[in-house]
Parts: sequence; structure tokens; C-alpha cells
Amino acid sequence: QAVDEGQTEAAHALGMSHAKTLRRVVVPQAMRVIVPPTGNEVINMLKTSSLAVAVQYTELLRSTQNVAQTSGATVEMLFLAAAWYMILTSVLSIGQYYLERHYARGSSRSLPMTPFQRVRVNLLSLGRPKGGMA
Repeated sequence: QAVDEGQTEAAHALGMSHAKTLRRVVVPQAMRVIVPPTGNEVINMLKTSSLAVAVQYTELLRSTQNVAQTSGATVEMLFLAAAWYMILTSVLSIGQYYLERHYARGSSRSLPMTPFQRVRVNLLSLGRPKGGMA
């Protein structure tokens, strides 16, 4: 529903098969709509997986509590679990950013700069003297 029916008709008019139409026309346009909520939901599920500690299901927080009980380092293990959650969430968020950027190619003339490109531009601008009299 996110892709206009005219897109499919135009692809068929150009002689594309149904599979090629899906692969080259429909799916790339639909992915722009699909990726953001799906990525957010995956990240949300990762964050709420710590609630699984209430049931007898072994996951990161349950494993952390088990190790903390045997070693006596409860606070340290909870900090370690928080760091793991932060790392996993960051990796998923970065992956989602680049996936959204990839599928946004056809919707705008120029893509926004990636964080690495912004850092490089800022570092290069630090080395240049400001405009002024010499």
C-alpha cells in the first residue's frame, strides 16, 4: 500500500517481469516505509528483553544475576550488563541509520552526511584558518 499502483503498471509497461518489478521498483520504495518502525521495534524488544528475568528464561540480565550471586560483585555485573545493552542498542541503531539512508537514495537528490563524514569535515575545518586579514 505504500507504493502507488502506477509504479507497478509502469514497470510492466516497460516489459519487466513480476519478480523484477518487485525487486527493482516495489521493494526499494516499500523499504523506506518498512525499515524505521521495524528497526525501532527490534531495538525496543532488545531493551525490554530484560523483563524476561521475571520468568525463568536465561538472558543477559539473568546471566548477570547468576554470576553476581556466585562472585559477590553485584554492582559491577549490573554495570557490565548495562554496557552490553548500550553496545547492542548502539550497533542496532547505527545499522538502522545506514539501512534507512540506503533506501532513502531515491527519495531525495542528496543524502545527509553520515556521522563519519561530519566528523571528517569538522576536523578538516579545524585545521584551516578562519577568514580574516592576513
